[in-house]
Amino acid sequence: MRQYELTVIFPLEEDQYQAGREQVLTDLKANGSEIEKTDEIGDRDMAYEIKKRRRGRYVLFTLKVEPEKIMVLDRIFKLNANLLKYLFVRIDG
Repeated sequence: MRQYELTVIFPLEEDQYQAGREQVLTDLKANGSEIEKTDEIGDRDMAYEIKKRRRGRYVLFTLKVEPEKIMVLDRIFKLNANLLKYLFVRIDG
């Protein structure tokens, strides 16, 4: 297993945020990820407009997952309407 950081931007609306966050956690656990840490970064302005929104709620997950599962998670996250944007970054250690 490799260590990754997953940054996710959710909409500001509380119901969409909660639904999106729960779905991300469920999808990560269903694909064998070990979530080590979750940091609520908070509401921030985005550099550019995404889905007609200028602000989003940022959450940073630190996790361990098999590299081949990243592509599976990428396909699943693309279908989640409660995510504005996400990014997986591998942590070299």
